[in-house]
Amino acid sequence: MKKEHCYFVYILTNYEETTFYIGMTHSLVRRTKEHQLHINKGFSDKYNLKKLVYYEFFDSVQDAINREKQLKNWHREWKLNLIKTLNPTLRDLSQDFTEFDC
Repeated sequence: MKKEHCYFVYILTNYEETTFYIGMTHSLVRRTKEHQLHINKGFSDKYNLKKLVYYEFFDSVQDAINREKQLKNWHREWKLNLIKTLNPTLRDLSQDFTEFDC
């Protein structure tokens, strides 16, 4: 049975891995595709950030918002260490998508 409410905090980078973008969404597959297709103009579009390298799942929107804010305040090195705990090679995790959202 599909859950009614679930949220993701995610980190994107470009293929040179020089810049990170942290966001929150209820549909990781849809939102990642929007970044990859440059649908929404802004920071991620400007820096060509479309490689999904990390995500976390939350049942609570408030928990997801709090985690997003926390990660946005982290230093680059801390973010990179977090990413490498689950994705040591920084591969594009969106390549694993079939139908993933809750």
